[in-house]
Amino acid sequence: MNIRVFWTLLPLLMPVSVFASTVIYTDTSHPPRNADQRVRVVYLDGAEQLQAQLFGQLSADPQQAVKQARQILQSPSWHQQGQHIRQAYQGLLNAWTLGLKKFPAVVFDDGSVVYGTTDVRQARLLWDTYQREKQP
Repeated sequence: MNIRVFWTLLPLLMPVSVFASTVIYTDTSHPPRNADQRVRVVYLDGAEQLQAQLFGQLSADPQQAVKQARQILQSPSWHQQGQHIRQAYQGLLNAWTLGLKKFPAVVFDDGSVVYGTTDVRQARLLWDTYQREKQP
C-alpha cells in the first residue's frame, strides 16, 4: 500500500472518539449556526418543551389530570417519548457537570468553552485566537 493512500485512509479507520467532539448547549430561542452533523446540539429547554407537548393540555381538575397523565404514560408511543425526555435531561446533566455558567455555549472536547454564541466557526476562531494569544 502506498504511504499516501495509507495516510488518506487512516482517518476513516480510526474510531469516532479519536476526533474532537463539539457540543452546542443552547435553547430553542438560539438556534445553532454553522454546525454539521458531527456537532451535537443540546437544547437546555428540550425537556420542558417535550413535557409541554405531552402534558400541556392536562385538566385543571387534579383527579382528571392524573387520569390523563396515566393515559399518556400507558400509551404505545410513551416509550419513545420518554426516551426523548430522558435524553433531554441527560443534556442538562452534562451541562451542569461541565460547570457551564451561561448559555449559549460551544464546548470543544468536554472542556474548552466559548460562551455567547451558537456559531461553531466563530467559536472555533475565538478559541484558537485565545490559545495563540496565551502562549508565550
